[in-house]
Amino acid sequence: MGRIDLGKDGEKLAVDYLLSRGYKILEKNFRTPIGEIDIIAKHGEYIVIVEVKRRMSENFGNPEIAVNYRKQEKLKKLALFYLSKLGKEYPVRFDVIAIKDKQIEHIENAFY
Repeated sequence: MGRIDLGKDGEKLAVDYLLSRGYKILEKNFRTPIGEIDIIAKHGEYIVIVEVKRRMSENFGNPEIAVNYRKQEKLKKLALFYLSKLGKEYPVRFDVIAIKDKQIEHIENAFY
């Protein structure tokens, strides 16, 4: 499986996981001029920005390690872009879904 297929498969696993836990999926692969958000969901009152990382082996470390400070800052900017389009204020949460093989770890409030 190639890197892109691996990522798309991981995002599908993440969407299924979130739906099974009562999340409403608002957007998948939300593209902006400055980047992309993997999944935007609503859970309770929160808009949840979800970054999905998948690894098939531990050669490059755990998947969540890839959501470094630089990636976090970019996701914050992307979230502001998305929220500005809604015309209403919502509390926001940043989650990471890390998938190793088919094992899912959901890290709520991964950063802020």
